[in-house]
Amino acid sequence: MTLHLTDHDRALLNGEAGAAAAFAMQILTGFARSVGAEALLDIAGAHVDGCLYHGAVSLDFVERLLAGGGRVRVPTTLNVGSLDLIHPELVRLDAGERQPRRRLMQAHEALGCQASFTCAPYQMLFRPRFGEQVAWGESNAIVFANSVIGARTNRYGDFIDLCCAITGRAPAYGLHLDEHRRGRVLFRLEGFAPSLTPDDALYVAVGLIIGAASGELVPVIEGLPPPRDEDQLKALGAAAASAGAVGLFHAVGITPEAPTQADAFGGHEPDRIVAITPASVDAVLARLSTVPEGAPIDAVCLGTPHFSRGEWDRLLPLLREIRPDRGLPIYVNTSRATLDGLRRDAALAGLEGSGLVPVVDTCTYVTAILRDIDGAVMTNSGKWAHYAPGNIGVSVGFGSLEDCILSAASGKVVRTRT
Repeated sequence: MTLHLTDHDRALLNGEAGAAAAFAMQILTGFARSVGAEALLDIAGAHVDGCLYHGAVSLDFVERLLAGGGRVRVPTTLNVGSLDLIHPELVRLDAGERQPRRRLMQAHEALGCQASFTCAPYQMLFRPRFGEQVAWGESNAIVFANSVIGARTNRYGDFIDLCCAITGRAPAYGLHLDEHRRGRVLFRLEGFAPSLTPDDALYVAVGLIIGAASGELVPVIEGLPPPRDEDQLKALGAAAASAGAVGLFHAVGITPEAPTQADAFGGHEPDRIVAITPASVDAVLARLSTVPEGAPIDAVCLGTPHFSRGEWDRLLPLLREIRPDRGLPIYVNTSRATLDGLRRDAALAGLEGSGLVPVVDTCTYVTAILRDIDGAVMTNSGKWAHYAPGNIGVSVGFGSLEDCILSAASGKVVRTRT
């Protein structure tokens, strides 16, 4: 398949906008040909996943762009890095390990990227609009942009997302195009009470189920109760992307491209139908925990994806009501912008003895922050529970937000969900 370039594309490729743009366009056009794209398209913004340090190659790539005079051409936010730059004392790395991680985050800023360092850029000023073409990295952000907002992006990985930001262009393929956004697999909730409430754990479970069973196909969910807020859809999408390759889901009557089932499938019949039952929900939630109820815990980890202000507004009253005082740390991963807002509003006042530890710029399942973990870690995040055992070698108890705070108060896994 031939890749058709515009005069502007060829000018970038030929170095007329500098060495960095030419280098980025060389990579981008090679990638576009490999995925069978016939053209490139303009993007309105980007979210770059490359601030997480994976070795010298991470830094070498960005510094080559800087040396070539690189500068992003569209508003570009940054995903989490490997340090909390606001609270450096939290990170258990020596100076030699910190230095390249800090350089990588600063190098992206020098390219003109926004110092957001959050996995939830949709909670920020640069949230895309419905139908807008963007190039986003970070799996949960990709799902949210496509599904909840109705913007358009493929699953862009490290380096390609930054090449899109440097050139302002992306390959016209996949979820950028109408024909690839229609649903293919129907997931139907069956056997639940008619008064089914929008329970957080239900959204996590549905996400895990559709992630494991969809493969590369776009899932459609029928029978999901209307969410309390966007954070429940955020949790669903994050779980789906963690358990599989989901980049877009449609929830009938909830998400913008699925007012009806017929709209979600573009007038076609589903390739197959999968039932989601109370038993399948209970089973997938049980697998998230590697310890039983009553097991001792040493910490709580919340905010994967990063906690929104709405989630903080649910957490803070629980802390004040339950008043955990065992000294167990309650780590809350959030964006620096959200934390700034909380501090401006004095929303954290009076919680000094609760164990609350805000973490910004990174996440506790990818950076060495947790200390002295002999017991399990309690979380309400399907994504954290999915990745943390393999990433940082901890045992996990999964439960609701209230369960997490009750567990912090008792020092053991508490679950109230029946």
